[in-house]
Amino acid sequence: MKRKAPGAFLFLMPSVTLLLVFFIVPIVLTICFAFTNMALTGAAAKSLEFVGFQNFVNMFQDPDFRISVWRTLVFLIFSAVIGQVVLGFILALLMKEKNITFRRIIGIIVIAGWVTPEIVVAFCMVAFFSDNGSLNQILGWFGVSPISWLFSFPMVSVIIANIWHGTAFSMMVYQSALDDIPKEVEEAAIIDGSTGFQIIRHITVPMVKGSIVTNMMLVTLQTLGVFTLIYTMTGGGPGTSTQTLPIFMYNQAFVNYQFGYGTAISLVLLFIGIIASLFYIRSMKVKV
Repeated sequence: MKRKAPGAFLFLMPSVTLLLVFFIVPIVLTICFAFTNMALTGAAAKSLEFVGFQNFVNMFQDPDFRISVWRTLVFLIFSAVIGQVVLGFILALLMKEKNITFRRIIGIIVIAGWVTPEIVVAFCMVAFFSDNGSLNQILGWFGVSPISWLFSFPMVSVIIANIWHGTAFSMMVYQSALDDIPKEVEEAAIIDGSTGFQIIRHITVPMVKGSIVTNMMLVTLQTLGVFTLIYTMTGGGPGTSTQTLPIFMYNQAFVNYQFGYGTAISLVLLFIGIIASLFYIRSMKVKV
């Protein structure tokens, strides 16, 4: 039996080093800092102390934290689960149409939001929803008075922005899955008298269930960490009306300078992501 050359491991060293430096070490440090009173200014910045679970106790007693969790769930459900996942599936079905012009128009509009950097999407949406923006100008054609969308309906605004930015990913995942469905199956269902809705419900959805669940997991994890889009559009406001957990974590760590408290919040966010991933994996009945 041939023994592997000891030098072969050297080729893995750059990847292993990068993984340790930029992934493993930051996670370990985050866990450590979450149990300290680490601060960026003041006395705590000079004398780091272990405080045990005090940061977590303060967190769950903080009404702003509970509100941020609720805002995060609202943003997640409407912009990811209902928005990107459902809309992406509908668009993927529409992209099966034979009309090439229609497919190109849909593809350009949807994919443009996905390939555009998040910060650019945020500025585009600010211009779209501003008092003198495109949306109010369009509504003005129908006699509707200007609406201060970013002030009166801030959560709706950031949800729509995130849907436009991320729906293309879901659409392409579903397109790939739909292309794998044998045409003979759908043709047989049509011959049996099935309607389009019945075909989607009893044939299409069950056959692409794995792709749906996988996409939901990826979209959920991405949406949980959305920061730039919301912070640029509303800054978490007005008040705390769009303050999701990433915004709340940033404010505590870098605005209030309570870095230990901020890292504790990040661990809770990480825990939520892990729970969501396990739920999706379990729903796929995949043994890990």
